Amino acid sequence: MTAFTTSSLSARLLRWTSLSLCLAPLCALGAVPTVEIDGTSIFGASQPSASNVTIEFFGGIPFAEPPLGRLRFAPPVATDSFAAPRLNATTFGASCVQLGVDSVSEDCLTLNIFRPSESVLSNESLVPVMVWFYGGGFRKGTSSSFNASEIIAQSVLRGTPVVYVSFNYRVGPFGFPQGTEAGELGAVNLGLEDQLAAVSWVHKHIGAFGGDPTKITLFGQSAGSVSIADLYLNSGLENFGVRGAIMESGAAETVPLFNASRRDLIWDTFATNVTGCEDVAQGSTFSCLRNATTSALVSSWEAVATTFSDLVLFGPVLDGPTGLLPDLPSKLLATGRFSKIPFITGTVLDEGTAFVPQPLPSPFDPTVFLLASASPSPHQSSTQLEEDIETLLGLYPDDPTAGSPFGTGNETFGLGSEYKRMAALVGDVMTQAPKRAWIQAAAKAGVAAYGYMFADKTAAEAKPSLGVYHGTEIPWVYGLPSVEEASAESGVVSRAMVDYWLSFVVSGTPNDGKGLARTIWPQYKSDNQVLIQFDTTNLTSDLSDATFATIPDDYRAEQMAFIDSIAADLNE
Repeated sequence: MTAFTTSSLSARLLRWTSLSLCLAPLCALGAVPTVEIDGTSIFGASQPSASNVTIEFFGGIPFAEPPLGRLRFAPPVATDSFAAPRLNATTFGASCVQLGVDSVSEDCLTLNIFRPSESVLSNESLVPVMVWFYGGGFRKGTSSSFNASEIIAQSVLRGTPVVYVSFNYRVGPFGFPQGTEAGELGAVNLGLEDQLAAVSWVHKHIGAFGGDPTKITLFGQSAGSVSIADLYLNSGLENFGVRGAIMESGAAETVPLFNASRRDLIWDTFATNVTGCEDVAQGSTFSCLRNATTSALVSSWEAVATTFSDLVLFGPVLDGPTGLLPDLPSKLLATGRFSKIPFITGTVLDEGTAFVPQPLPSPFDPTVFLLASASPSPHQSSTQLEEDIETLLGLYPDDPTAGSPFGTGNETFGLGSEYKRMAALVGDVMTQAPKRAWIQAAAKAGVAAYGYMFADKTAAEAKPSLGVYHGTEIPWVYGLPSVEEASAESGVVSRAMVDYWLSFVVSGTPNDGKGLARTIWPQYKSDNQVLIQFDTTNLTSDLSDATFATIPDDYRAEQMAFIDSIAADLNE
C-alpha cells in the first residue's frame, strides 16, 4: 500500500526505478527474439544485464480485451488473439489510469516477460515462472517500474534459470467500483479479477516463452501481496499452475473489508461528480459512467480523494459465497478455508512509519485516528470497536524506546513520542499481526511456509524517522546494483535474498544450496515459530557467505495476540 509520506533511500537506491539499462524500449542487440502464439509472431528485444548475461524482453502483450465502453467497470474478458500476424513487444504497455502518473490508458491490461536468452533456454526443459504483483494501495502501480534483468541474470549464473512475468491491473474506481449497484452487477474486485486473468494467460501461454505452466510462483509487495493473499481464499489458484507464493508486507487481513453496499456514499459521490452524470439516479450510474470520458472520471476521482481521506478509498470488498472474498479473512483462516500452497511471507522492521502523518496533526486524538482506520468512510463504529481501540492503546506505552522506528531509543526525530507509539501500533495492526496470523494458520494446516523480517539499516539512512520502512526491501529483492553501491554488506544481503527467492521458485524451498553460501532458512511450524532476519549484523568479515540470525516470532506477543482476537471487529 502507498504510504502517506514517502522518501527515497538515497539517490543511488532510487535508481531501482530507472536503471542504466534501457527499459522502454530495451536496447536490441543481435537477433530479435521471437515467439509464436496462435499464428502471431511476437518479437521483443535483448540486451546484457549488469552481470553481462543476455536478457530477452517482451512487453505490452495483451492478456485481456481493452476494458473500454461496455467493458469499463466490468470483469476482464480474456483474449488469445492479437488480430495481426506480428506484434511489436519491445516496450512496456501503458500503465492503467491512476492519479499523478503520466502516460496512462484504460487500455492497459498487458503483461511483460523477462527471460534468459534462447541459447540458455535451449539447454533446458521448461523452466519455473515467477509472476510479480505490484503494490500501490489499490490506487496506483505500474509494472514498467520494475526491471527484472538482475533476477534473471542471477538465476542463470546460479544454474537455475527462470522466466519472470509482470502485468498491469486496474486500480482506483476503474478496478474497484464500490456500492450496491456494483455488487448487484458483479462489478466488484475487478482488479483482483484482472490479476487472475493474467495468471490464467501465463498458465496457458508461458510455455511458448520457455516457462513451465505447472511451476508458477506468485510474488508481490504491499497491495500486491494483499492481492495474492486474497486470491488464496477462494480463487482456486491451484487450477492455474500456481505452486508457490512470496508475499512481502501484506496479508488478506491488512485492509478492512466490507460488503460493497457499505460504500454507497463513496460511489454516489464519485458518480455525481463526473461531468455529464451530475443528475444520474443512485443505483443506476453505470450506464452514464461507461459513456463518460476518461478525463471526467479522473477529475471526479481526484475530487473524491480530496473529500474522503481513507487510506484505501477504492479497494477489495466482500463479494458473497461464490466470490473471491466470501467472508472476512480472519474467519476463513480460522476454519482453514484457503489454498494449501507453500509460501514465503514477511515484513520490514518499521511497517507503520510510512502510514502515520509527519508531523501528527494538532490536536491529535489517537482513538479517533484508529477508529477511522478500522471503520473508514462512512464512519460506523460500534461500542465494541471503541472498547477494543481503548484496550489496544493501553498495550502500547507512550514510551519512545518502545516505539517505531524500533531500536532508536529515546530519539523522537522532533516528532514526539506519540508518533513512535502510533507507528508501532499501526504497523502491527496493518501488517505484523496479519502476517503472524496468516503464517500460523498455514503452519497449523501443514502448509510449508517460511517467514522473514527485513531489517537492513542501509534502508533507513535517507530518512531515519521512517526507519526500515514499508517497501524498502524491493531493491534488495530485485538484486539491483544500487544496493551494493550503497553498501557492500547490503549487497550481500541482496544477493542472498534473490537466491532464497529463486531457490523457492525453482525447488519449493529457499534452501537449494545453489548460489551464495547462506544460512539455512527454517520452515515455520507450530512448534518452531521462527523467522530469518535479513540484515548485515552477522555477515562474515570477508563477505564470503550470508549469515543471518533466526529469531523467534514472538515480538510484541501480547499486543498482536489481542489484535488477532479482535480481527473481526477491525473488519479484517
